[in-house]
Order: sequence, then structure tokens, then C-alpha cells
Amino acid sequence: MNTHSLNRRAWLCAAASALALGAGSVAHAQAYPNKPIKMVVPFAAGGGTDVLARVIGEKLAAGLGQPVVIDNKPGAAGIIGTDAVAKAAPDGYTIVMSLSNALLTNQFLYEKLPYHPERDLTLVYQVAMGPLVLVVHPGVPVRTAPELLKYVAANKGKLAYGSYGLGAYPHLAGAHMSLTQDADMNHVAYKGEAPMVQDLIGGQIQMAYASALQAKPHIEAGKLKAIGVTGERRLSTLPNVPTLAEQGLKDEAYRLTGWLAVAAPAGTPKPIVQRLADEIRKATQQPDVQQKVAAMGFELKDSSPEAFAAAYKAERPVWERLIKQSGAKLE
Repeated sequence: MNTHSLNRRAWLCAAASALALGAGSVAHAQAYPNKPIKMVVPFAAGGGTDVLARVIGEKLAAGLGQPVVIDNKPGAAGIIGTDAVAKAAPDGYTIVMSLSNALLTNQFLYEKLPYHPERDLTLVYQVAMGPLVLVVHPGVPVRTAPELLKYVAANKGKLAYGSYGLGAYPHLAGAHMSLTQDADMNHVAYKGEAPMVQDLIGGQIQMAYASALQAKPHIEAGKLKAIGVTGERRLSTLPNVPTLAEQGLKDEAYRLTGWLAVAAPAGTPKPIVQRLADEIRKATQQPDVQQKVAAMGFELKDSSPEAFAAAYKAERPVWERLIKQSGAKLE
């Protein structure tokens, strides 16, 4: 056999091997998923993030053909659960449904965060924006946002506000109000939204920012009083509650809204990230999901990995500035 024939045979063997490897990679991507997927929720069961995760998870399971198991890992402002996902195998079988605090703002708040959100996580899909309702205990003698500002200023050091974690939006917005009104309010952090709301009803704290899902039934029952809504638009589920901005609270802190999103460990293959994003998008387009999410007070986003990354980049400096202004810093 001459040299030309040998070279030709070697080239054909190499080409066949490359084709086999390529086919194997495609087959691997097509085979995903072939076992249950764990969706970690880094907050207590019963809160808005948990409920949204269960609504999306049910549809995601149907689209992927595998169970989606919700795993609540609450504590430390979403750090415990989010860190577990950041350190998980990047194979698409462990993902997180979390809030903007755990996925973005904690990096500016904590001196020693066990994970770096931009290095250790892959952004998959920004599922929904989460405008919140500023609610107070019925014993607080105010009905509007300007009245509340005057009240907290006049009761320096006597009031407490709650949040579902240090660095979460309710903490930052409450701290902003306390600082701008020189109110010296006490911040009480809870492991989840549900226990925070229960303590507000019980009078252990005087005010908090809560999801419409948690707040609405208590507002209707007279157990809580709605003062205003964050963000730029009224909530369809609470149309008679004006935004804080409408009432003259124009500060950045009151116009921002947190968001709920899905992320995966860094290094998760792009075809798997895209598959997850596509199935989440399909889930959010289903009428029953849209109805449930609207009733919860969330606003669904039409997102993608690329759109999520762009929104993240735009918001990052705003949140960083807000945290620096609050003076909050944690170890």
C-alpha cells in the first residue's frame, strides 16, 4: 500500500471518529433529561417564590418528560440554597428558582459570600418581576405613603420592619425609608415570607413589603393595611392600591422591583440551558399559568438566557448603588 493510500485511510478513520464523537454529543444533548430534575427554592415553603416554582415546575415536568422535584433550602437570605446549586454538578439536573437578592445583590452586601453569582451560576430565564405591596399592621394610624413617612419619622426608634432575608428588596427598601426619614427603625429578618407576614399580623413588627399572594387575603380580611405598590404600574390583582411613585415617593428604591428567575451551575452545557429556557418560556405562555401568576401579583417576563443576561447587566449598578447608600454590610 503506497503512502497516499495510507494517508487517505488515516484521514477517513479520523473523520469517522470525529463524526462518531459529534453524534455522541448530539445524542447526549438529545437524551437530556433522563432522570428527575431538582429545582431548589432557597426560601421557606408557602412564600411567593415557592408557589411560583411549583406552578412552573409542574409545566416544566410535562414539557421535559421528567419529574421536577421542589427542594426548599431556606436560610441566610437565599444563600444556603443558592450556594448548593452553585456547587452542584453542571449537568442540568440541579437548578434554582430564586430572587434577585440571591442571584445579584448579595454579592454587594456580603463580604464573604460562599459563591459568586456571576462566576458560579449560569443565567437561564428571568421568569417574573415581583412588585411588592407595602403593608402595615392595622394599628398603624396611616393610610397613604406620605402619611407613613411622617409617622415613622415621628416615632424614631419605636418601629420595626420585616424582610425575608438580609439584602432582599424588603430589607433595602425598609432601610432606605428608615435612613431618609431618620427613623432608626429595627430590621427583623425572617427565613421566609410566610413567617414574616404572620408576625406582621401579630403585631411583632409594624410594616413590611410582601407579595400580593401573601398579602391580599389578609388585606381583604382587614388584618393588614395596604399602603402602596412598588414599581411603575399598579397590580392587576390589587387595582385599587396605588403605586408608591404615584403617591410622590419617587426615589429609586421605591420604583425598583425584584425579580424571580431560574439559574443553573456555571458550566452547564448551552444546549441544556437553552432547552430549559425554551420549556420555561412555553410554560409561561400557557393561559392557566398566566392566570395563576397574575393572581399572585407577579408580572411574567418573555425572556431567554441572552435577554436575562442583558437585564442583569443593566440592573447591576442600580442595586449596587442602593446597597452602598443603605450602608448595609454583612460578613
